[in-house]
Amino acid sequence: MIEAVFQAVPILRIFDVDKAKQFYVGWLGFQVDWEYRFETNAPVYMQVSKKSLVLHLSEHHGDCCPGSTVLVLTTEIDSLHREIMARDYPYQRPGIEMAPWNA
Repeated sequence: MIEAVFQAVPILRIFDVDKAKQFYVGWLGFQVDWEYRFETNAPVYMQVSKKSLVLHLSEHHGDCCPGSTVLVLTTEIDSLHREIMARDYPYQRPGIEMAPWNA
C-alpha cells in the first residue's frame, strides 16, 4: 500500500496585495514564498507560509469567495497570542476564548 501524505492548502481571496502582506506577513508573521502574475498588471496569486501552515492568497475574483473561514489547529496558543499582539496592527485585537467544545 502506498503511504500518501496529504496537506490541504486553502485559497483565500484578497483585494489588495499590499494590505494582505501587511496582515499576513507584518502582523501574523508569515513569509511570502512566491508571487505570480500572468502579466504585469494582472491580479496576483501568491503563497505565504508559517512553519508547516501554507496559504494561497488570490486577487482573482473566480478563485474563491470572500469571507471564507479556515480553522487552524495549533499548540502554544498563549505564546502565539502574545507574539501577534506585540506587533502594531490597528485593525485587529483578538482575544482567546474557550470554545463550547472545550477547544
